[in-house]
This record gives sequence, C-alpha cells and structure tokens, in this order.
Amino acid sequence: MGESSEKHLSDEEADGTVEKAQEELKMESARQPQREPSATDETEVDEVGDKSDETASEEASGGELESALAEVDKLRDAALRAEAEMQNMQRRTARDVENAHKFGVERFLQSLLPVVDSLEKAIESAEQASGGAEDAIAEGVVLCHKLLLDVLNKENIEVIDPIGEPFDPNEHQAMSMVENPDMEPNSVFAVVQKGYKLNGRLVRAAMVMVSKAPASQVDDAEEPAADS
Repeated sequence: MGESSEKHLSDEEADGTVEKAQEELKMESARQPQREPSATDETEVDEVGDKSDETASEEASGGELESALAEVDKLRDAALRAEAEMQNMQRRTARDVENAHKFGVERFLQSLLPVVDSLEKAIESAEQASGGAEDAIAEGVVLCHKLLLDVLNKENIEVIDPIGEPFDPNEHQAMSMVENPDMEPNSVFAVVQKGYKLNGRLVRAAMVMVSKAPASQVDDAEEPAADS
C-alpha cells in the first residue's frame, strides 16, 4: 500500500513538473520581443515589386512602340501619295501651259483661214484676167497673201498643199476620185482647199481630189492570163 501510494505521487509530481515547465516556456516566449522585419527582407520584397513594375512597363512600352511605328508608316504613305499627286499636278500644269503657248492662236487661225482662202481665189481670178488695173490689183493681192503667209509661218503654222502626194486620210479629205492615167492611183491630183497645221496639230484637213486607175487598166489587171 505504501509503495503504490508513493508511485502514484511521483507520477503526479512528474506531470506537474512538465506543466510547470511548459508554462515557463510560454511566459519566456511572451517576454521576448517580436522579431522586426530585417532590411534584407524589405530589399527582397522591393526587388520583386520592382521587377513586376519593370515587366509591366516594358510590355506597355512595347505596345506603344508598335502603335507609334504603325502611325509612322501611315504618315509616310500619306506623304508619298501627296508628293506623287503634287508631281502629277505640276506635270499637268506644265503641259497645259505649254499647250497654251503652242495652240493659243488655234481659234484665231480658224477665223483667219477664210481670209487666206479669199485672197488665193482673188489671185486665181486675177491671173485669168489681163491688162490695166487688174494687173496692179493682182500684184497687191499677191503681196498681201505673201505677207500673211510669212506671219503664219513665224507662228509655226504649216500649209498642207499635197498635190502629187499619196493620199493621207490623217491630213486629207477626199472630195472625189477621178480616173487619171497620168498619175499613180490613190494620189492627190488636185487641191480644192489647202489644209493647215499648228505646231504639228491638224487645224484643217486639205480638201483634195484623188486619182484612180482607169477602168480599162483595172479590167486588164483582173483579166486572167491566156492559156499558152
């Protein structure tokens, strides 16, 4: 009985000792000051934050750069188109000015040509007349006609008088075709009205009569050769 009681008290004393030790440890832990975050810890946190900010900043900068480059390409294309349009406009303006210098008198020339025609008809009529005042008048008309042609020539106005030349539909207007054994077919054998060009541009086509081969020559050419 006595041994059992002593053993039981020893166990209780042991349990009390353990509990007392645990309480002392808790009290000691409570008395110790809490550990403040070190500078190293703060630096590591700052570095992580800085890296995140740098990554976000780089991504934003990359997007802005792409947008800026696209805008630059758009502006460059617009500038090139504007420059090309300006050059085309300058060429058109220069061409219009050149044509104005070359062909500015075209309408005036068209109004003047009937006067030239009348002078030439007067000369033809005077050549058919003879003697006296008619000769003096004819000389005056011929002189006026010559002076007028000189003025036209200075303005690069060319007379189209194609008698004896092959018919050219670009500059000649055929009034009729007449058989003429003395000329090559499709040649101009008479000029009813002369034509004119201004700096190479046709102002009025020449009215002409064109020769053609006599019917007998055409028949001979079409007739088959006789059998030998």
